[in-house]
Amino acid sequence: MNLTLLHADQKQELQLRLDKARYNMAMAEMDAMLIGAPTNLYYLAGGVFRGYIYVPTDGDPVFFLIPPSKADSPLTREIRKPEMIADVLKKEGCDMPRRIGMELQDLYYSEIQRLHAIFPGSELKDATPVMRRARAVKTDCELNLMRQDGLRQTAVYSEIKHCYREDMTDLEFQIEIERVLRRAGCLGYLRVSGNKMQLNMGSVLSGPNADAPSPYDFSMGGAGTDPSLPVGASGKIMKPGMTVMVDMNGGFNGYQTDMTRCWYIGHVSDLAMRAHQCSIDILRDLEKFSVPGIRIGDMYKRAARLADDAGLREYFMGHNHKVPFIGHGVGIELNEMPVVMERNADPLLKHTTLALEPKFVIPEVGAVGIENTYVVTDDGLSNLTELDETLKQL
Repeated sequence: MNLTLLHADQKQELQLRLDKARYNMAMAEMDAMLIGAPTNLYYLAGGVFRGYIYVPTDGDPVFFLIPPSKADSPLTREIRKPEMIADVLKKEGCDMPRRIGMELQDLYYSEIQRLHAIFPGSELKDATPVMRRARAVKTDCELNLMRQDGLRQTAVYSEIKHCYREDMTDLEFQIEIERVLRRAGCLGYLRVSGNKMQLNMGSVLSGPNADAPSPYDFSMGGAGTDPSLPVGASGKIMKPGMTVMVDMNGGFNGYQTDMTRCWYIGHVSDLAMRAHQCSIDILRDLEKFSVPGIRIGDMYKRAARLADDAGLREYFMGHNHKVPFIGHGVGIELNEMPVVMERNADPLLKHTTLALEPKFVIPEVGAVGIENTYVVTDDGLSNLTELDETLKQL
């Protein structure tokens, strides 16, 4: 495979990403990082390959490729095993780092031990938060890819109503949506961070299943169809009086947008309609409020206060099981930094991309609310997933 960011026409983009990584390395007091997780390989190389990237605080990075991976670039070195990395660096006059960063939250313990042995006497530091912070603020190139994702995801969502047939199960409905997504070019894989996040191509929640708690860190749960994957569609028939929440894959090019829209069957309660409108109102408010520099936790407080004012706090972000956030960063991974939760005191940064999802669960009726992906601009939030947000009948 070719490492596209190493091509001459993308050298500037690679440098921008390296600069962000190195800024966060300095904050973490690292002399170098050895990167091996697929997400970060893709971020720094433009493709996933077998091998590692050595990133010193100064000078060029070195891309260590293990066959069959190949690339035609002066920055690449071919090795048969990771133990050869130190010998290559020494031959090229590189000083061995005193403090080496590795992705302690992304790699297996055995691999970390093996890689650390390459740098005897070095202090091992965690590079996972360093790279997550670097990836949170997007370059113009990344924003363009996410805009493309948003356009393609919204195009599929505009066809969802045609996937529905009377007396379908929620799983049958989801499968039809997945078919449309794949035919539209969706890669069919949700890249997520953390061992508490497992999902296939997304989630369709109908009726009481929206109130079923899940062990995973998603805003809405669902029982799933098997104990091995207890999340999402339950396989039960969608009936009149239920809402149907669709939160499906938006990954078409290595990046992702995150988007939720809701429908209903037959008729639903005024409470459900009112809660759905509250979700829309919360997003309109946050779109103006969320400018660079504000405290991220204040976004959550503002949303919760609006739910309180509407008399809907009982249903806000769950009913039987509530989650303490209303959004998250999104990009290469579905769940990037930052998390939009009350205790997050970090400032909101320009060109961060966020998925905001103020949702409600109405007992016996189902979930309502919307989710959009935004980019933070000087004037507030710019929506990458613009599509009709009203609660519509299937």
